[in-house]
Amino acid sequence: MREKMLIGFLSVLIVAVFAAGSALAEGKGISGLPPAVKEMIDKAKASIPKVSAAEVKAAMDKNEKAFFLDVRDGEEFSAGHVLGAINISRGTLELHVFGKIPDQSAKIYVYCKASARSALATKTLHELGYKNAVLMDASFEEWMNAGYPVVR
Repeated sequence: MREKMLIGFLSVLIVAVFAAGSALAEGKGISGLPPAVKEMIDKAKASIPKVSAAEVKAAMDKNEKAFFLDVRDGEEFSAGHVLGAINISRGTLELHVFGKIPDQSAKIYVYCKASARSALATKTLHELGYKNAVLMDASFEEWMNAGYPVVR
């Protein structure tokens, strides 16, 4: 019974994430999302710790022991990503995170294109037991425009 509930929840979440990803990839931004999805993202953001891009850069400069997790799709990651970031697409996060980040007490800075998928991913990480997952509440474009390190 519990497995069926989890599968149902994940199915709904995956549909919402793909809807969000499609709107974001088409350049519509968060404002182009259905109200229910936008509300889901807003609720996720309200329930998780957030930091600015400048705070993530400061952690990087201090060589803080942390993961920089990019939850965009592989093609987006390949086009450019934060220096030192690892990639786990939001759609496969639950399936791959334990293999790539086995330490659930690790500090994880999560980002994406517009901080929508990353908000949902950060909330999911907390639900999976990663208590030090933090949302970089800035877009990847803001990161680049600030002149912070990007691998292309």
